[in-house]
Amino acid sequence: MDNPSLAKSDQLLRAGFRYLNRFMLLLWRLGLGSWLNLWPAVLGRYMVLVHRGRKSGLLRRTPVNYCIVDGEVYCVSGFGSVADWYRNLLAQPRVELWLPDGWWVGEATEITEPSERLARMRDALLGSGFAAYAAGIDPRRMSDRELDELTRDYRVLHITRTQARTGPDGPGDLAWVWPAVTQLLLAGAALRGRRKRRITHRPVRA
Repeated sequence: MDNPSLAKSDQLLRAGFRYLNRFMLLLWRLGLGSWLNLWPAVLGRYMVLVHRGRKSGLLRRTPVNYCIVDGEVYCVSGFGSVADWYRNLLAQPRVELWLPDGWWVGEATEITEPSERLARMRDALLGSGFAAYAAGIDPRRMSDRELDELTRDYRVLHITRTQARTGPDGPGDLAWVWPAVTQLLLAGAALRGRRKRRITHRPVRA
């Protein structure tokens, strides 16, 4: 970027989304993924992409905004070709998706045809809720020309779902935390209650 202030703004935005993504991923793992999608017009629609690092070979989990058009899943790399998850998908298109309605295996392909790219770009940004506006984009009011100009560095991906998945490593793998914490809290409350009763009924010596 030639403008230092814009470069700084972009760095801050990326850092903010990095922390937000960690929080989003934790909620998905706690079994609250559906709750994240209750108010899509404001908060956006969220899924998690499980992809393999192109250098490390390790599995990565990345929350992203998405949209579904005619049963097909689309998402946008708002930081363009520098986003690690986007580069990983180019190197290894096979991904897993955590969606509110299930866990899927899919195949990712980039959309480059101009008219289709712009249409799916607008759909995906509409599905991003506040995130698009945080980046200075109003997908509801901008003309095609304005939107195309502002998102020229963005990348649009189409993910075709190929099969449903099940198993222990998908969304909600940390859902066991809720009953465990609840039991600990109840046990702690019961212990405090017993201690309080002992103190209350302890005989007073003259």
